[in-house]
Amino acid sequence: MDRIERRAGTLLREREETVAVAESLTGGHISDLLTDVPGSSDYFDRGIVTYAYDAKRGELAVPREALDEHGAVSEPVARAMARGVRDVADVSWGVAATGIAGPSGGTEEKPVGLVYLGVAYAAPWGTGESFARVKREVFDGERAEIKDASARGALSLLVETIESTPVPDGT
Repeated sequence: MDRIERRAGTLLREREETVAVAESLTGGHISDLLTDVPGSSDYFDRGIVTYAYDAKRGELAVPREALDEHGAVSEPVARAMARGVRDVADVSWGVAATGIAGPSGGTEEKPVGLVYLGVAYAAPWGTGESFARVKREVFDGERAEIKDASARGALSLLVETIESTPVPDGT
């Protein structure tokens, strides 16, 4: 079976669509996986690592209220990150990952390994079909394993979402 980064690249290339990534806990690993694929410049626009609250607000326009009310590791923040990177980069797809890689920083409510993965799609103007979705995961393992699982999980969510989204008319 194809590696997930190759599958994502194939789908994006076939659809003539582009992607940008907003990363927190993965620290650039999603972007690294995507750019490991030869020819990724056909569809990969940029990756932005927004580890701190101020970076999320400044680079991606994540609302202060979302960060204050829910914290960086939350569904609303992952959704805002995916939408933000999609819109800042003006691409077809935005991908985001935020979570707790550990070994510390977890709580009973938000354990180490908790991750929110987001994908946002920019449908053609006027169609009203743009959307964002978020998936909650809890990964086991050491820090590096959680980061890798998160990056691959984000790409899996992208692939799954692309495969379930019709190609717009005219492309």
